[in-house]
This record gives sequence, structure tokens and C-alpha cells, in this order.
Amino acid sequence: MGCDGGTIPKRHELVKGPRKVEKVDKNAELVARWNYCALSQEKLRRPIVACELGRMYNKDAVIEFLLDKSADKTPMEAASHIKSIKNVTELNLADNPAWNGDKESIKGDKYDDPQSARFICPVVGLEMNGRHRFCFLRNCGCVFSERALKEIKSEVCHK
Repeated sequence: MGCDGGTIPKRHELVKGPRKVEKVDKNAELVARWNYCALSQEKLRRPIVACELGRMYNKDAVIEFLLDKSADKTPMEAASHIKSIKNVTELNLADNPAWNGDKESIKGDKYDDPQSARFICPVVGLEMNGRHRFCFLRNCGCVFSERALKEIKSEVCHK
């Protein structure tokens, strides 16, 4: 059965080394940033707002955060820089016509591709799935890919 005198345990069997640090999956982190609210951790739903750091929030979660000023509630680090509703910009996002996530029946019998995105760049057509950089204009809230902004090279919104 072991340790009955007939076997001699080796050092690696007796001494446990330091635990290996678990690495965060980069793809899962990108999907979470582009699909979930940074404040409430719920799925993003319209109206969607963004701060100057580029984090996306549900607008009702930001309003609840700003209204709840009780002493027992400490400010969350995800939104500690947001002092008023003027610090966020409402985003005008273009829907992806190829995305059918909420349209199908949710019975658990379908495959959800984490790299397919709900929104796309209206100029180039790149999906907002975290693989490409996106920017938004603070005055109008329109969202474009960085590649589209380099091609347009103008300060005004194309819409």
C-alpha cells in the first residue's frame, strides 16, 4: 500500500513546491471587456456609455452608482473616476447583421462563438470583438475602428 518499508519515497513526492500562478486567458478577458458592463458585470445592453478610459458600462448601472452615495458603499475601482454623468459618453453603435445571439431560442442547444460580435465598425465592417482597436468620438458618440479613423483622416463624424 506504500510506506510499508518496501518503497522509498522520492523528494518530489514529499516536498511540495510553490504553486504555479494561474494565467488569465487573454481571449476570455477581451470577450468579457467587450460584452459585459465594467461596473455591474451584467451583459451590455442599450444604452451603452463609455468613459474616457475606454471602459463600457450600462447607462442604468452608472446612474445607480452615482445616486447611491451611502457611507457603507465604497466606490468601485472600475468607476471611481466617474463623478457625474457628464464624464461618460453615450455610444452610437452599429449592429452586426451577421450576429444572431439574442434572436434564436436559448435552450442550450446552440453554439455561442465568443469571437462573434454584436457590433461592427460602420465604415470598415470590422467586428467589435476585442481583436481590433476601436475609438469613439466624444462629441457625438459614434464608434469606429482605429483603421477606419486612419483612412478617413477628418475630425468630423462621417454620419
